[in-house]
Amino acid sequence: MSNLCRDDFDSGPKHIYYIEEGLWLGNLTAAIDLSFLRSNRINNIVTVDSCPLPEIILDLRDIHIKFIQVTDMAGEDILSHFDSAYEFIKNAQEKSSVLVHCYFGISRSASIITAYLMKKYRINFDDAFERVKNKNAAALPNIGFQAQLCLYEILGWKIDKDNMQYKLFRLKIAARKVKKVKILPQDCIDVIKGDPSLISARPDPKVYRCRKCRRIVALQSNVLPHIINEKLSWKDSKWSSNYSDFQLCSETIFVEPMSWMSVNHSENGKINCPKCCSKLGSYSWTMGCQCQCGAKVSPAFYFVPSKIDYSGFLQNVQATV
Repeated sequence: MSNLCRDDFDSGPKHIYYIEEGLWLGNLTAAIDLSFLRSNRINNIVTVDSCPLPEIILDLRDIHIKFIQVTDMAGEDILSHFDSAYEFIKNAQEKSSVLVHCYFGISRSASIITAYLMKKYRINFDDAFERVKNKNAAALPNIGFQAQLCLYEILGWKIDKDNMQYKLFRLKIAARKVKKVKILPQDCIDVIKGDPSLISARPDPKVYRCRKCRRIVALQSNVLPHIINEKLSWKDSKWSSNYSDFQLCSETIFVEPMSWMSVNHSENGKINCPKCCSKLGSYSWTMGCQCQCGAKVSPAFYFVPSKIDYSGFLQNVQATV
C-alpha cells in the first residue's frame, strides 16, 4: 500500500514520538498533519519511503523536505544515506525542529534516527537504538537495516568507500538490483572502479598484468580477499580490520568490477583483456563463483591465476588501452 500515491488514501491514525529537543519520529499521518507541524514548529521533514509526500506538503515554501527513497526490505541500502541524513537533521535541529518519518514510523525512520544518534553522541548501535525504543516501543528496523547500523558503527559513523566490508556491502546491493533488472542501474555505478592502467598517481606497489600482453588489469587494492572454505560476506566484521593474518586463499583471484571489463549490461560473462582479448576470467553478478578452496563469493569477478602476473609497478609507464 505504501507504493500508492499519497493523495489516494487515508493514511490512518497518527503516531508521533518526541525523541529529543527538536527531533521527532513519526508515521506518514504525522507528516501530513499541518496543524501538528505548525504547533510544534516543525518545518523540516525527512521522508524515508518508496514515494514522496503529497503535493499539499511539498508545495509549502516554509517546509524543507529531504526525500530518501527506500523500501522496507532487508536487502535495501539505507546505510549509504546515513551521512547525508545526519547533516540535514543536524542543521534542521539547530534552527527549529525536524520530523523523520516513514509509512508506519517503525523501521526505516527508526533506522535513520538511530544512525543520527549514533553519530551525534558517538555511541554504539545498541545504546542508540535503546534511546529510540524508550520513546517508541514499536520501533524495529528490519534485520538488514540492523546489520547496516552495526556496520555504520564499525565504520566510525562515516561512510568509508575504501573499507573492504563496505565494498562488499555495496557489491551485494548492486547484485540484487542486477538480478531484478538484468543490468547494473545507475545508482550502483559507484561499484565499478576506474581502469587501473590509467591510474598513475601514487599507484599500488604491486599490480596484476595480463600474462600475454603485460597490460595492467588490476591493482592490489582491487583484490577482494577470501578465506579458505569460507563464504565471503559483507556482514563479517573481520573485513573492516587487519585480515592479513588470516589464511587467505590465492587459488582464484577475486577483484572489484572495473570499467574495462564491460560487466554493466549482463548478469554474467567472460572477462577478456582489453588489449589482446585473451580470456582472463569470468564474472557473475547473480550466481557467484565457488573457489577450489571451497569458498563461495557472490557476486564474483575473478581472474584465473595462470592468465595473469603479479608484479611491481613501473613508474612513468605509459598506459596502454
